[in-house]
Amino acid sequence: MQPRFRSRIRTGRRWGQRTLSLFALAARERGASLVEFALMLPFLTLLLLGVIDFGRAYYVNVEVSNAAYTGALYGTQNHNDTTGMQNAATGDAPDVAGITATATYGCECSDGSNVVASCSTQPTCSVNVVNYVQVTTSATYRTMFPWPGIPSSLALQGSAKLRAGQ
Repeated sequence: MQPRFRSRIRTGRRWGQRTLSLFALAARERGASLVEFALMLPFLTLLLLGVIDFGRAYYVNVEVSNAAYTGALYGTQNHNDTTGMQNAATGDAPDVAGITATATYGCECSDGSNVVASCSTQPTCSVNVVNYVQVTTSATYRTMFPWPGIPSSLALQGSAKLRAGQ
């Protein structure tokens, strides 16, 4: 009976010793995750800034393209008013600094051939003659931070061409 009792005590001591050694090991690794986070923080910050800058560039590109479409849509109703088309385009993107718009109208064959600017003369077509309006917008995007291998300013352009009638 006594040997069993001694073996239980020894097992208990061994377990207690292992427990203490695990706690000591955990105490030595307690600040490891903080050190790893401190080492990764600059890379995570750089990644976050890159995502923000790329998102801003994408947003400005969408705004420039939508502004061209808005100007052309205005031109379908008022195809002789090129100034109104330009104002509609620049007014559609008020938060894009330095946006410019160019508007034209003309006539062309319905298959896209024989384009005549301002419809001064009718094109000769074997198919129908249609009027069109075209608005081209452009803006310059400047990055927030200089990125290696990427230019600090990007020229963004949008264009829309719609038929204005027959």
